[in-house]
Amino acid sequence: MPREASAANYGAVETTTAAQRDERAARNGGQPTLEFGQRVPYDSYVHASTLHTLQRTISGDPGEMSFLVVSQIMELYFKLIRHELAQARDHVRADRPWPALAPLRRAALHLEGLNAAWQTLRWMTPGDFNRFRDLLGEGSGFQSAMYRQVEFALGLRNRALIRPFRGSPAFDELTAAIQEPSLWDEVIRLLARAGHDIDAKSIDRDFQEEHEPDPTVAEAWVHIYRTDGPDNHLRMLGEALTEVADRFGDWRYLHLKAVQRTMGAKTGTGGSNGLAWLQRSMNRTVFPELWIARTDM
Repeated sequence: MPREASAANYGAVETTTAAQRDERAARNGGQPTLEFGQRVPYDSYVHASTLHTLQRTISGDPGEMSFLVVSQIMELYFKLIRHELAQARDHVRADRPWPALAPLRRAALHLEGLNAAWQTLRWMTPGDFNRFRDLLGEGSGFQSAMYRQVEFALGLRNRALIRPFRGSPAFDELTAAIQEPSLWDEVIRLLARAGHDIDAKSIDRDFQEEHEPDPTVAEAWVHIYRTDGPDNHLRMLGEALTEVADRFGDWRYLHLKAVQRTMGAKTGTGGSNGLAWLQRSMNRTVFPELWIARTDM
């Protein structure tokens, strides 16, 4: 990255070379640098001082900080996962299944981190949550725009779920996201370009609608998995996608269990019927033909 671009993007961050770092270490006698200008370089890059101003609890309950911080951590993971899925989609779109494996594997690992965040809320009983729940008003994780971005990238689509964001910048971003092919749409197109006989209705369709399982796509995956050889990049792609779908399924299950643990079947803060809504959501399968193919093999 050019120094000019670095300064524009990161403020006071100054790039260094390996030689400069070695020279500084020698000058410091191997000790860390302790004197800087107005801002520590780490903070200039990470913006930690800004990040730590965002935990603004609304009650005096000490447990609310856990709830708020974990929610913000999850939002950051959503952004990271969406970033990786976009990278993978772009590689698949350009007929590069091999390079798509790395961002998919990273996405699966990020989902593991996301799922682990639920563990730090296991202390919360219904009584603990109820101490500050009313102060949340109608605020709900259901209203997370970045989570919707992740769902749209995976191919889970419902145009009605954009409506809460009217009047915010997220509305235009979500509208654009639901109108373009998902990662799974691009995978199906890749299979067709690779010579598999895919039904045209799965290739030329309204991307705002959720993809319906297609037997021709499942048949293509059966053929791919039955083809031996270390150069079968499509099979590797299928396994990387399966791992992402599996970890995302874990997220949805852990979300449901967390809700069940802290509020049972009560009405959700966002107006849904809470547990029942989450149970219905779990029935929407990510990359459905990969699972259907496992039955057909």
